[in-house]
Amino acid sequence: MSKVNGDDWGHYPIDTFYVISDRIVGNILRGEILYQKTVLEDGLRVVTDTMPYTRSVSICIFVGVGSRYEKNSVAGISHFIEHLLFRGTEKRPESRIISGAIEGVGGILNGGTDREVTVYWCKVPRNHFLSAMDVLTDMLLHSRFDPGDMEKERQIIIEEISMSHDSPDMWVNHLIDRLLWYGNPLGRDVAGDKKTVSAITREAILDYMQLGYLPANTVVAVAGNIEHQEVVEVVSRSLVGWEAVSRPNKYQAYEQNNCPPVKIEKRKIEQAHLCLALPGLSLFHPARFHMDLLNMVLGEGMSSRLFTEVRDKLGLAYTISSYTEHLADTGSMIIYAGVEPKKLSTAISVIVEQLASFKEKEVSEAELTKAKEMSRGRLLLRMEDSRSVASWMGSQEILTNKILSVEEVVSIIDAITAPEICRIASELMVSDRLRLAVVGPIDKSEPLEALLRL
Repeated sequence: MSKVNGDDWGHYPIDTFYVISDRIVGNILRGEILYQKTVLEDGLRVVTDTMPYTRSVSICIFVGVGSRYEKNSVAGISHFIEHLLFRGTEKRPESRIISGAIEGVGGILNGGTDREVTVYWCKVPRNHFLSAMDVLTDMLLHSRFDPGDMEKERQIIIEEISMSHDSPDMWVNHLIDRLLWYGNPLGRDVAGDKKTVSAITREAILDYMQLGYLPANTVVAVAGNIEHQEVVEVVSRSLVGWEAVSRPNKYQAYEQNNCPPVKIEKRKIEQAHLCLALPGLSLFHPARFHMDLLNMVLGEGMSSRLFTEVRDKLGLAYTISSYTEHLADTGSMIIYAGVEPKKLSTAISVIVEQLASFKEKEVSEAELTKAKEMSRGRLLLRMEDSRSVASWMGSQEILTNKILSVEEVVSIIDAITAPEICRIASELMVSDRLRLAVVGPIDKSEPLEALLRL
């Protein structure tokens, strides 16, 4: 789930490649989808999927930097840089010129920052591919970081942070991150906080970019009605002269620390917003698809267990859902709900009971079949859009150095059994790993910890 200015990119890994001349080129045919990959001499990776039936081309430039790479003193700098790249270049000195070059032809331009990756993307009609690539690569290599623009954007980000704080459904997600990743940069807001954002200097930004904004740490993913070789040639011309070095860009590995299991922030509002969470599985864990399927049964959609029990049967919440996240060395499963304050304890108890049920009894064949069909269908529908395909390829490549095809993911999902889901539930759903965050008119002395028993 993207945290700031972005969408859900779907981090799915995976591939082989072949050395050809001075480049590495991969052609991976699985089912009806052909992914092609070229690694340029400077280490920049180009991945494409030709979609001849579309009228569009989508470009995603992924850079392997995010909030977990930041020192505490410059928390939010990845997100700050992402904003500033839309502010102006020497060739296009104003943000309206940058956005107008894409929007003026009916296209879409945006960016997003997460914990482990930053992305800049656009989607345009096929005949505007060259100009779109020129815009994105100009932003990447020639942004001015004008001091006046920096101050304006700094205030915009501070307002963004304030907006998040004023939205209890958003803020409770930040609080649960702090509990899940206690003492680790993963627990910070991707946008940073007002103090750190206010102190970030132009020099700090340029230094940070020299560590992470490098060809070997970047993937250009393109999908649409275009051929691979044309993309490679255009990228090679557009990004010529980029410093071809490789520097270690390390992050603090996650280690589980002792922390309070419950965080309550009292506010005078109508609802109690809660997040109940468990640490999950990393992006590289072979059972992460089992966890995703479990989550599909638990809290995805109006036919999920949580929606059926908490909303339909008991009327405890208007909104309730769950989601999973997979990172390089850890992961999470988070349940969100907004409930009447007097019914908070009841809602928590029911949610915990639903979690525990996965350990006590295997998922029924009907539920398992529905969850698989739902997972498969959502994935296949998503792949009709060129931007989704580009994101699918690029996010996997930047995070795992591999690309897992849609067909492979479907095969993995189809092979998952009910006993396997029960087993992963037993391993992950442990009482002392449960974390609870609440924002609402709830006293901090409320004895909610006693409810966290699986």
